[in-house]
Amino acid sequence: MYRPSFDGVRGFDRAVYVVAAGQLINVFGAGLVYPFATVHFHLQVGIALSVVGLGLGARSVTSAAGTAVGGFLADAVGRKPVMVASMALTAVALAAFAFVPDLAGGVPDALPAATGVSALGAAFVGVCVASGFVSGLYTPASHAMTADLTDDAERDRGYALLKVANNVGFGAGFVVGGLVYSVASVAVFLADGATSAVVALVILLFVPRLDGAGDVDDVDGEDTAEGAADDGAAARPAAAATGTLAAWWRAATRPRVLALAGINVGFAVMYAQMQTTVPVVAKEGLGLTAAQLGTLYVVNPLAVVVLQLPLVDAVGGWRRTRGLVVSAALWAGSMLAAWGADLVSVSPGAGLTTPVVLLGVAFVGVHLLVRTVGEILHAPLASALMSDLGTAVERGTQLSVLEVAKRLGIGLGSFAGGLFFDYGLSGLLWPALVAVCALVVLALLGLERSVTPRENGAVSTPRR
Repeated sequence: MYRPSFDGVRGFDRAVYVVAAGQLINVFGAGLVYPFATVHFHLQVGIALSVVGLGLGARSVTSAAGTAVGGFLADAVGRKPVMVASMALTAVALAAFAFVPDLAGGVPDALPAATGVSALGAAFVGVCVASGFVSGLYTPASHAMTADLTDDAERDRGYALLKVANNVGFGAGFVVGGLVYSVASVAVFLADGATSAVVALVILLFVPRLDGAGDVDDVDGEDTAEGAADDGAAARPAAAATGTLAAWWRAATRPRVLALAGINVGFAVMYAQMQTTVPVVAKEGLGLTAAQLGTLYVVNPLAVVVLQLPLVDAVGGWRRTRGLVVSAALWAGSMLAAWGADLVSVSPGAGLTTPVVLLGVAFVGVHLLVRTVGEILHAPLASALMSDLGTAVERGTQLSVLEVAKRLGIGLGSFAGGLFFDYGLSGLLWPALVAVCALVVLALLGLERSVTPRENGAVSTPRR
């Protein structure tokens, strides 16, 4: 019987490792601010939580737009230039979060009067909009490059490697961010921008130019990235053919692609709570400090680093849709745990005694751990399934649709979560999210009937 192991990290083209390293650096910066953005702009700057949720939602929407453009450009002009340009622009946009109070001075008086949103809130939303679009360009290009440089048998592992890199970066970012935020809160936003600049340089110097989706179709783990790039000339006509809006639209609107994207919206609504509502429960409801919150959040990346590759290897023979069903069930369980933490934090007459705080922290910890196992299964299986639903020359576009759906779901989840909390209805949010998970399960079982065994990953492949 095959035993899961960390051997799954071996055997990739070296360019895959460079992309993963860039991912690690990038999300280290994101981890610096991830749980603290809501805390900072709501509790310290004084922006209403619904407006913070609106800004995060707007960022997800514009990130979705950027992702759609990034997927098109990744197929039309190549992965590398899109990745470099995205990270260079993102460096500037993310650093702008440190200057939101200054930018608020430039907001026209008519805008707050017309919208009811303060100048601070409007400036925050504006920075969210700009940063969302430019950062959204990156993901479909990086995911398409990873798919280009891996064969069918190792593609799930390739995406799992990116997920491990994500969470090593997040984990380190959470801890460092908590310490930095406690000393100089705005410094975390400047550092976030700086990490994107470093990624742009790493990709520029160490990742080869691939001219389109079809140029590395036959690359296996033993080929070099340079060899793949040399083969690009033969595929340029195919890349050019996909570089039309008509081809993009056909690739993006295939029924199965849209179905999987819709399912991803449901998953993303769950993702949003970790940034928008759970930090408020932990900090405002349970009274945790920023450093304590950052340390608690390390449960998420630490569990991913330890479990990601072994678990993805263990379900390698499963149908991907079934793995996603298990993921949705785990997400539902995590929302029940968050509900428990919320109930403890607002329990009438209980007060924030040490036992109450410890119970609430335990609920948050269970939420983070269970949702992380769901995340471990969701991210690589959904990406691998989408990458196999069309042809290689459509891959960047179709992966961008998946990412657009995620961004839209995060935006919807952020805004909805903020509204529930602002209107004192947080107790209704968590059972509503459990119901969303149930709908996701039903949709996955429906999609499974239209997916072939090969596309669904249920094929016999040699194990290492």
